[in-house]
Amino acid sequence: MEEGLIKTAPDREKAKSILKMVETTLEMIETVDSKKFTSHVVKDYYEVLRELITVILLLDGYKTQGEGAHKKLIEYLEKNYGDFRGHEISLIDDLSVVRNKIAYNGFFVQDDYLERKRKDILVLIEKLRVIIYKKL
Repeated sequence: MEEGLIKTAPDREKAKSILKMVETTLEMIETVDSKKFTSHVVKDYYEVLRELITVILLLDGYKTQGEGAHKKLIEYLEKNYGDFRGHEISLIDDLSVVRNKIAYNGFFVQDDYLERKRKDILVLIEKLRVIIYKKL
């Protein structure tokens, strides 16, 4: 088994609970002035993607922990779900880096970053949701 990836029993209830939280986060994002709070919105979009990938792992019977857990999520998705193309995996990776800069360095994202990326982020969210709902 890969380091950082732990085999568990699939947990549908926890998956549904996380999914519900994701939906409320997406609802909240829609109410926020994304020009004024670009960094927060980008960070929240990354969290949504991370949580959706976590749900997929939960349904597949895995969880991540420890150093590099976020990276493991992205690697798992890339390795086990071939419907994600290279540019989509790169976008998730990029959002992870940006999120860390926001969280740990007080980085402010330019609003044009979100304008350029939002459509692709929403496509990713939808692709992840489709996978999840097929598994539920």
